[in-house]
Amino acid sequence: MRRYKRALVAAVLATTVVAGTAGWASGTAQQAMTGPPPGSSAWRADTSLGRTLPDPARASPSEITAFFRGLTRKDQKQLTWRHPGVVGNLDGVPVALRYEANALAVSRDARYARLKGRRILAFDPRGRGLAAEVFGDLERSRHVAVVVPGSDIDAGSYDRAHDSYGTPAGMAKQLRAATGGRTAVIAWAGYTTPVGVGLDAATGDLAEVGAERLVRLADGLAATGAAAPAVFCHSYGSVVCGLAAAELKAKDLVVFGSPGMRAGNVAELGTSARVWAAKDPTDWISKVPNVEFLGLGHGSDPASDAFGARRVPAGDARGHSGYFAPGTASLRTFAAIARGVAV
Repeated sequence: MRRYKRALVAAVLATTVVAGTAGWASGTAQQAMTGPPPGSSAWRADTSLGRTLPDPARASPSEITAFFRGLTRKDQKQLTWRHPGVVGNLDGVPVALRYEANALAVSRDARYARLKGRRILAFDPRGRGLAAEVFGDLERSRHVAVVVPGSDIDAGSYDRAHDSYGTPAGMAKQLRAATGGRTAVIAWAGYTTPVGVGLDAATGDLAEVGAERLVRLADGLAATGAAAPAVFCHSYGSVVCGLAAAELKAKDLVVFGSPGMRAGNVAELGTSARVWAAKDPTDWISKVPNVEFLGLGHGSDPASDAFGARRVPAGDARGHSGYFAPGTASLRTFAAIARGVAV
């Protein structure tokens, strides 16, 4: 009974800290974006090629890749122009076609005019919006990295001009620069993130959906011939990565500013990828108790010795979003991991 009470108190503390002094009202409940890409109904009804198109909700990325490889360039272009929402968001579609499709989709939505002319790997304007942008040559690079963000990130906020290394796009740019331009980096705002520090941030519901989408992204990279990525997971994004780990085609998993990965240690992740963890001494995430009780909290601290992850030095990083700041030991180590030279 005493142990139960201690666990209950720890859970209350965890939710209180995560929620902040304003309580749960400081966060807004979110509905996870699930299901196939926008325009899938019209895609399924399309018989213009004289054949049934693969079901976006059921076909695997490898099946999608095989389908597109069997099309002429003319037929590929026709589908891209007729169904940009599907072609641009369907993992397994050739990367160049996804860029073309998303350029078309972006041009039709005035809210996202700033994305014109960029390598947009995914663009879904529904709800808060989802997006993924590529920095570098994803099709030819020997090294690939993916940045998975935490709370308060969507298609409108993943690349803020005033936040040069705190957003996924900012992190991606800094990481690519730190590798000397030798790594293609995907800024992946591809799942519905928590808003604020409410109940969504303390549970794994949004992370579970995000994990499925992240696994599919990596499967799509593998199907189209891209290198297995190093996946960098920030804050709540590390919960996503923890839940995805067992199925995720990645060579490295790197978590930083993590509240937990919903695993007690590296072995429980069930991954063959190398697992790395960083936490700087000024990061407020250290105030969040590492517990998991009745669905609240995310478990053990990945940066603790007991967890068993490889340590990333972060003593000179500052705050919860300072790990990619130029000149920091954490960024130098991240770059070495991305290039495959870290040991």
